[in-house]
Amino acid sequence: MSHIKIVDYKPEHQPYFEKFNRAWIEEMFEMEPVDEWVLTHPGKAIIEPGGAILMAEYDGMMAGTVSLRKVNDTRYEFTKMAVDNNFRRKGIAEAISYASFRKAKELGAQMVILYSNKKNAGAIKLYEKIGFQHVEVEQGVYKRANVKMVIDIEAAIQAADKYEELVRL
Repeated sequence: MSHIKIVDYKPEHQPYFEKFNRAWIEEMFEMEPVDEWVLTHPGKAIIEPGGAILMAEYDGMMAGTVSLRKVNDTRYEFTKMAVDNNFRRKGIAEAISYASFRKAKELGAQMVILYSNKKNAGAIKLYEKIGFQHVEVEQGVYKRANVKMVIDIEAAIQAADKYEELVRL
């Protein structure tokens, strides 16, 4: 775990943000216009409206990312989470997910939501492990979304605290 470092997004991270996310979207689904916009303009799409993007480094190399898109003053969407294929199974997805909970709380979130697809079973298993709960997905959000999950920010912070205790052991 000591090889993982989570950093705030900077404009020079955009090619990594796009590459990591484009890989899984194109492998499993098809790019939607909203995906193209977010991947090519993450500052305008995510950060300027009040969200955040985190990047994960592994041994100094860019390895993963996650975004928090502001839905309203108390709700953020956990989105565009991806880990480069070369860095999978090293704990990066879990580490960056827990870091995103802390960032969401800093931003004023009371709840974090996410949308996914049953086809992405590995990701859903991770989301369940870190504390997200399934709720009914509304229609028309994303073409590929057939899963919606939520986590209350206090439960998210408790999960992040437990994770950090385990990492220190």
